[in-house]
Amino acid sequence: MIIILKPDITEEQIQHIEERIKKLGLKPVLSKGIERSLIGVIGEEDKLRITPLEAIEGVEKVMAVLKPYKLASRDFKKESSVVKIKDVQVGGKSLAVMAGPCSVESIELLSEVGHLVKEAGANILRGGAFKPRTSPYSFQGLGEEGLKYLQEVGAKEGLPVVTEVMNIKQIPIVDKYADAFQVGARNMQNFDLLKELGKTRKPVVLKRGMSATIKDLLMSAEYILSEGNMNVILCERGIRTFEDATRNTLDLSAVAVIKELSHLPVIVDPSHSTGKWSLVGPMSLAAIAAGCDGLMIEVHTNPEEALSDGSQSLKPEKFEELMKMIKKVAESVGRSI
Repeated sequence: MIIILKPDITEEQIQHIEERIKKLGLKPVLSKGIERSLIGVIGEEDKLRITPLEAIEGVEKVMAVLKPYKLASRDFKKESSVVKIKDVQVGGKSLAVMAGPCSVESIELLSEVGHLVKEAGANILRGGAFKPRTSPYSFQGLGEEGLKYLQEVGAKEGLPVVTEVMNIKQIPIVDKYADAFQVGARNMQNFDLLKELGKTRKPVVLKRGMSATIKDLLMSAEYILSEGNMNVILCERGIRTFEDATRNTLDLSAVAVIKELSHLPVIVDPSHSTGKWSLVGPMSLAAIAAGCDGLMIEVHTNPEEALSDGSQSLKPEKFEELMKMIKKVAESVGRSI
């Protein structure tokens, strides 16, 4: 249920409406738009139907939201949201480019890559300190040591840091060092983790699951939003299909579909979706043309010796070339970096 507020409503009237909603055992979520403000109501909506909300001063009308993802829907917020990771905007006219190695392997590697991607134009540093791997024998990440390296290099280069959190117990330590949480594809429907991240106010990059529909992705985002954290960024990273020419199938139509259904910003990960460094460039450019709000690209100085995902990592010189092309495509569609 959504309560549309009158343009001249006062803060006292808003507080009164929120108190009435809470007394019914429901949760109010205020969204202030350019033209109109509204309150989304989370909980058993039948309780609202017996309450004459439209009789309350400041209420213009009450309407039902038919979509199961209430707060992620454009019914809740017409304007596209902009999420800030530190000083970097994700959404709006500017593009976010998150770049760095798949795994934080050493301070030397991260320092070199962090400097080079910053010089090339990236505005967010990415890297994995905790690595969810298909095999238990594969490199699992450096843990807190890797987080310290990320924070150190991010501060040195003036780049905010995004890194993956894999379970509830890791939230406090990742929160200590990173500027944004990343939820990987395998954890997209780890609802307990999503709810706990919703209790923070730090941005969350939520990746689409390998076999998840767009509706599934938006419902997972709803878990975070419903706990009060509206700083959610969706990430299309490819889905599993019958096609085996690429690691996954990059669903670029998802970018346009999500933009129609949701106000949340959406970025694209061309590295994990294709699994091949030679395809990262074409898919990056196509993603920008499709309307994405940013990219997540893996970069490594020596992919042949990378401890994870070397085959999909760009060398710094290739990343620099790609950034030049990205800027041109971005300008052609009215965006910038």
